[in-house]
Amino acid sequence: MKGLAIPFHRASRDFATAEGEDLLRAKIAQILMTEGATPRSEGEMPWRTNFGSGIHLLRHQNNTAVLGELAKVYVRDALRKWVPEVAVVSVSASQQDNILRLAVVVRANQGTSIPVQLEWVSP
Repeated sequence: MKGLAIPFHRASRDFATAEGEDLLRAKIAQILMTEGATPRSEGEMPWRTNFGSGIHLLRHQNNTAVLGELAKVYVRDALRKWVPEVAVVSVSASQQDNILRLAVVVRANQGTSIPVQLEWVSP
């Protein structure tokens, strides 16, 4: 199966596509970086407000251990809902100064473990 690569970029005359592990990484990044509807926000895609995650609520928060734990919950919830073809193996958070790093490992239906690295910077 093929889909659009994330981040979006051009390949010849159209947007680049990806498949396999690259496509799953692209899906995961797209979901986690899209602001989904929460009790405090409406979601950024007017035609599908629920799509995405609540991880955007963590912006501009103190980078504490609680922030890392909340990030893990938002990641797990969003991936369970929007990428049912993968199982979340682990989500770990590490903090240094104003940077929150998330390491997500998912297992695809074929049994392959796929690591995904994400990083947020808080002011």
